[in-house]
Amino acid sequence: MIYIEQLTEGKKIQNNIFLLRKVTNGTTKNGKGFQTLLLQDKTGSIEGKIWSPNDPAFQDVDEKDYVEVSGEVTSFNGALQIRLERVSRASEGTFNPADYLPTSDKNIEEMYTELLRLVDSIKSPSLKTLLESFFKDEDFKKRFSFHSAAKSVHHGFVGGLLEHTLSVAQICNFYAKQYPQLDRDLLVTAALCHDIGKLEEIAPFPENDYTDDGQLLGHIIIGTEMLRDRIREIPGFPRKKEQELLHCILAHHGELEYGSPKKPAIIEAMALSHADNLDAKMETMKEALSGVMPGNTEWQGYNRFLETNIRRTSPEE
Repeated sequence: MIYIEQLTEGKKIQNNIFLLRKVTNGTTKNGKGFQTLLLQDKTGSIEGKIWSPNDPAFQDVDEKDYVEVSGEVTSFNGALQIRLERVSRASEGTFNPADYLPTSDKNIEEMYTELLRLVDSIKSPSLKTLLESFFKDEDFKKRFSFHSAAKSVHHGFVGGLLEHTLSVAQICNFYAKQYPQLDRDLLVTAALCHDIGKLEEIAPFPENDYTDDGQLLGHIIIGTEMLRDRIREIPGFPRKKEQELLHCILAHHGELEYGSPKKPAIIEAMALSHADNLDAKMETMKEALSGVMPGNTEWQGYNRFLETNIRRTSPEE
């Protein structure tokens, strides 16, 4: 198998398998129809062009299919693409889905072990019971470890939800040491649960797109409902602590214009919103600069997610 990151202009590919993310129909200036296939593997994505869609060499395939393609890598406007000569649906057993999905560069099992250490460190019996009911359930672990934290923007890969959640919880754990006025148990619990609603907001890979609940409700509302439902199953869960925890979830985007139904009204909610924003922004910057060669300090242009022009830091001289 040849990965997308290994492709170079002029390279011939034969019977290579990719995940078909999207199919777009187009028309040339001469009125001739063509198709653009967005192909993906774990190293990236590339467009494939079919200039004769009615040719029998191109079988009917659907989005989210694993497809076997042959063609030649070309370049257009500085971007590589594949001039496709043949496309067909790949046979079951001829591919490993893990090769076609973007995945965290961190060890997923090790991250989950670190997350469980944080769960075990909680002293409040009610909050610890709540966390264990989620994170020590094997089915939940499988879903949570595989899920992304976003469709795009940041942590949009297998293990992304786990990586982001662990990072935010670790930042909050640091905040609790730096600022003793924080209720550590409440803050770390809120951090571990703040994006739990993304399990229902975003469909799992290979789709990784918004569900109807995601479009209509969003992960903040979904997560709040998930936590409230689970809390009702825990006898004697303190009402005040429930309100404070749910408020942290509702306010974790910090501002109303960023999708939070509430602005932070307690110090733990404020700390969580800053930790969440910090980790998201750092990952967004990391991903935006991932394709820039080390030592290249040229400005990369305006990034709409970061709302600024960005570049790499200059190396040591």
